[in-house]
Amino acid sequence: MNFRKPIARLAAFAVLALAAASPGAAPGADAKVLRYAFRIAESGFDPAQINDLYSRIVVSNIFEAPLAFEFLARPLRLRPNTAAALPEVSPDHTVFTLRIRPGIFFDDDPAFKGVRRELTAADYVYSIKRHYDPRWKSPNLYVLQNSKILGLSELRGEALRNKRAFDYDRSVEGVRALDRYTLRIRLGEPNPRFIYNLADGSFLGAVAREVVEAYGDKIMEQPVGTGPFRLAQWKRSSRMVLEKNPNYRDEFYDEDPPASDAYARDIARRLKGRRLPMIDRVEVYIVDENQPRWLAFLNGEHDLIEEVPTDFVNLALPNNQLAPNLRKRGIRMVRYPRADVSVSYFAMEHPLVGGYAPANVALRRAISLGVDVDQEIRLVRKSQAVPAQSTVAPGVWGYDPEFRSEMSEFNRAKAKALLDMYGYADRDGDGWREQPDGAPLVLEYATQPDQNSRQLIELWKKNMDAIGLRMEFRTAKWPENLKASRAGKLMMWGVGWSAASPDADTFLALGYGPNRGQANHARFDLARFNKVYEAQRVLPNGPEREALMTEAKKLMIAYMPYKVHVHRVFTDLAHPWVIGYHRNIFMREFWKFVDIDPDGQGRAAR
Repeated sequence: MNFRKPIARLAAFAVLALAAASPGAAPGADAKVLRYAFRIAESGFDPAQINDLYSRIVVSNIFEAPLAFEFLARPLRLRPNTAAALPEVSPDHTVFTLRIRPGIFFDDDPAFKGVRRELTAADYVYSIKRHYDPRWKSPNLYVLQNSKILGLSELRGEALRNKRAFDYDRSVEGVRALDRYTLRIRLGEPNPRFIYNLADGSFLGAVAREVVEAYGDKIMEQPVGTGPFRLAQWKRSSRMVLEKNPNYRDEFYDEDPPASDAYARDIARRLKGRRLPMIDRVEVYIVDENQPRWLAFLNGEHDLIEEVPTDFVNLALPNNQLAPNLRKRGIRMVRYPRADVSVSYFAMEHPLVGGYAPANVALRRAISLGVDVDQEIRLVRKSQAVPAQSTVAPGVWGYDPEFRSEMSEFNRAKAKALLDMYGYADRDGDGWREQPDGAPLVLEYATQPDQNSRQLIELWKKNMDAIGLRMEFRTAKWPENLKASRAGKLMMWGVGWSAASPDADTFLALGYGPNRGQANHARFDLARFNKVYEAQRVLPNGPEREALMTEAKKLMIAYMPYKVHVHRVFTDLAHPWVIGYHRNIFMREFWKFVDIDPDGQGRAAR
């Protein structure tokens, strides 16, 4: 690695410059500080307004849901978090009753006027209602609406019709505080998996009404929760600093991993009984380019790196094994399949790539057939992914490893034949196909200004050139593309979608019509799919539900609102001074479960 030292010094300078860009007192000499980077910028810190992964990681460490997943348990298990016990659930899975633990407090904030503010059941009632308030434009509202919490959609509809402020004080049957600590949620139809939503702090974490009313439209910048960390500094799209919440209750490390995971068993033994969180501070940088992110880790300026950048996979992971030079340094590898999909969507309301007529469907299917996914995996993703057969990812209930489909097929001859059959022909001899009515055919794909995105769109252009389709690219920062996508302003865009719970419903929701503009970025709306989706949602896990899921997958493949490329395989690396690092792919709040050895960290800095 010596030949990279000049570049490494440049990377170190860049990271130090980022740190200097945000004022604030440096941590004490003995403080335990976790430092690492996101490759995509955050959008903000309000559970009612976010659904991007990186914002949700931060928010999950500030706000708390009633339940949580056990960090090291396999198979997954739920545990009480702010709740005193797991909920009482009615036999038909329509009523969920929880008792919130007394003595849990929000972090101090001027909004509380000097009074120590206890968490109550009413805070969860308010936080759930906020997703229905049109003011906040919640991108996750569809999850609750799909669950049919009694009375809340009607309350929202009244606010929209009358153009009045949402009435938070109106009591509804679906979500009530029965007393100071007892929360009851009542659904209009069975939902055996609703309980998973109660374990997602980035979605249903408790937000205090006084804080929202104090900060109003600035609430994305002012997160105040009951979780283990609080936001101390923030320079948008550059740097976030979180510090241990001094008001966090007494919680202690108590994990029970499976006997088959020797590393996890050792972690659990070493850390058992330690008070959480074990670190004092977390510094997160936004570094969208692979090289400076990798070199900052390599030089010990960052303590861990999530997802080894594909540009450096061959150096770091020859044959998917940790390189000997990294092993000698005590660096630990954590490798895991992501429960996610990498997709390119077609805007179904767009006059060129959308629509449900045979010619429209043929264009999307031809584009899909023209995409060489194997080349994408080899050249861009450096074999850190597997071809996708549908929108459903590994690691969730409903994934079928034997399922095969056209989704992963690469066949230029078939793509050209489909285009020819439906009148997408090159009429003027310039090498580019036109629409069936002779109008120009230009595909526009949204992308970001980072190296990995550039490599992906180079492949897109090469693949589309080969079948005679002109493709142009619109570059913007990721948060800008997200905003435009939610507004239905993009023709095509490539995004990832990760599961927050171990069930395929989260992926099928990408195609559900009422989710348009939320999970359903493609705005796909097919009556048959909607009916099948709704039918599987209320069933317990079993063959009947699995058959409906298979039909739903096939409908999305046939109409192709999404070209699903791959399921990613992540490899994280951590320096030896990071103690206890592991991954639970359905749990984002891992910070409180790791410790830092400041001496080892300090020696690396010297």
